[in-house]
Amino acid sequence: MFGQRVKIGVAFGGGGARGFTHLGAIKAFEEFGIKFDFVAGTSAGSLVGAFYACGYTFKQMYDIVKTIKEKDIRKNLIPFTPSKLDGLGEIIINNLGDINIEDTKIPFAAVAVDIKSTKEVCLAKGNLTKAVLGSCAVPGVFQPIIYDDMILCDGGLQNTIPADMPRYFGCDYVISVDVNKSRTYGTESTKMLDVLSCSIRILMKSNAVRGYVNSDLVIAPETKRFKSTRTDGMEEMIEEGYKATIDAMPKIMEIFRKKKKHKIKNLPTDIKFIR
Repeated sequence: MFGQRVKIGVAFGGGGARGFTHLGAIKAFEEFGIKFDFVAGTSAGSLVGAFYACGYTFKQMYDIVKTIKEKDIRKNLIPFTPSKLDGLGEIIINNLGDINIEDTKIPFAAVAVDIKSTKEVCLAKGNLTKAVLGSCAVPGVFQPIIYDDMILCDGGLQNTIPADMPRYFGCDYVISVDVNKSRTYGTESTKMLDVLSCSIRILMKSNAVRGYVNSDLVIAPETKRFKSTRTDGMEEMIEEGYKATIDAMPKIMEIFRKKKKHKIKNLPTDIKFIR
């Protein structure tokens, strides 16, 4: 599909504000001259992945995020009232322009879920901003995004670590970054919200298994002490991502030395591909 050269993709997983951790991984990739052939992202990972696929460096992304406040992304802070994603859309367009996914420097795909059909959607073509916003539209936190005939919500509902996407687009190997490995913790509370939150985490745990199975290597920084809903600790999150990626670098370099192994897979019928 890609010719004879080994192709390696990267998948950035979802995790809300913990997505800052992805920047640390990118910083380490840059220091070692790591370049990927395909970028996939879910939720916060799709946002970081879009900038990365457009050629933005760690420094350029860091300069943007250090000025962003929670209110810039989530305009409506009233509990149980979903906010529009207009603020995040402005950040994307003001920096990347109102471009299509086909215009990125590295092939890119964002993963979302169409709540009309309940199908997972892989967006590898069309408006970049809408694709990323759809992937980031966490139910109950943000309003869904209308995209053509679809109503898109957070891709983490079905594919929180989209390691299979680079494979579907011809990559031989996939390296993933999981910024939410602590998703599995339980609760001793019987309060409704605590039980509901724990139930969602249990569902997300089984969801994440798919990403691990489809990855040749998963970088999983320690992010348990950070909240997925708060931007506090951004610098520490970046450092955790950097350290975890540096620690994994011998294995990463080993993957880049491997020979071609990709076997073309039939695209699954339960995923809608926009490409």
